[in-house]
Amino acid sequence: MSEEALVAEPEEASSRRRTGSSVARRRSSLLRDLVQVATLDLSESIRAHWFAVYAVVFGGVIVLLFSFGLTESRILGFLGLSRLLVTYIQLCMAILPVFVLITTVRSVAGDREAGVFEYLLALPVSLAGWFWGRLLGRFAVVFLPAFLAMAAASGWATFQQIEVPWATFGIYTAMLAALCWCFLGIGMLISSLARSVDLAQGAAFVVWLFLVLFLDLILLGVMVQEQLPAETVVAIALVNPLQVFRTAALSLFDPELVLLGPSAFVILDAFGRKAYLIFAVAWPVALGSLCATLGFAVFRRSDLP
Repeated sequence: MSEEALVAEPEEASSRRRTGSSVARRRSSLLRDLVQVATLDLSESIRAHWFAVYAVVFGGVIVLLFSFGLTESRILGFLGLSRLLVTYIQLCMAILPVFVLITTVRSVAGDREAGVFEYLLALPVSLAGWFWGRLLGRFAVVFLPAFLAMAAASGWATFQQIEVPWATFGIYTAMLAALCWCFLGIGMLISSLARSVDLAQGAAFVVWLFLVLFLDLILLGVMVQEQLPAETVVAIALVNPLQVFRTAALSLFDPELVLLGPSAFVILDAFGRKAYLIFAVAWPVALGSLCATLGFAVFRRSDLP
């Protein structure tokens, strides 16, 4: 081996070590930024008035459902805590998306309007750490009250010796987390695109209204007017995370999806019940992650100040 090769080998090894050490430092710095920003956002949100209202809403819903005796009702053979969880999950579908969107779109747009970014650029916090830290902190804020209310209901039912469907509880938890993450990602994308809080909140309301209308009304019009195949209409419907969430929630107490009519055959033939439940968690998470990634790309390339 030549002398040049002997000299080059240690230099290459040293270069690889330096590169690996640099990557490790960047990862460690990003993780530290994520934790710091998420913790700060969590503490700020808990002190805010909207969080108190948000937590009281979910706690109050559980108290009302218990007080109305839903744990003792029987509908289509569905009784006990299962009936309460079904009602609770349907209410979450109506409350969570709009609440998450309206509060999340203020994250980037509000800081931009308040001039916070001018101070942000002077702090030792990376843009990625700030953006994803805010997202993770806000996820904890919006998911925990909904989950803790459901967990409290299960704990009280156990204390009252009411049977708790733990498998259904676990699926509902995963679905709630997926729904929260989905609309958080959408909210961060809207917030990154909007130049003011008013515009961001208006866009968030329009997105929520469109998804709600897209559940049934728009699809019915498309099917009647365009005479599309049932498979195409169902495929379009399942792009909507609210429709996926609603259908999966129905399938937990109506495995044959009788309430959906003929469209149930298309869904069950294409997925099967278990595969559809997996899809109902995976698709909202994927959509939320995609929207959040696009939002970060816009945020990083935008004129921050």
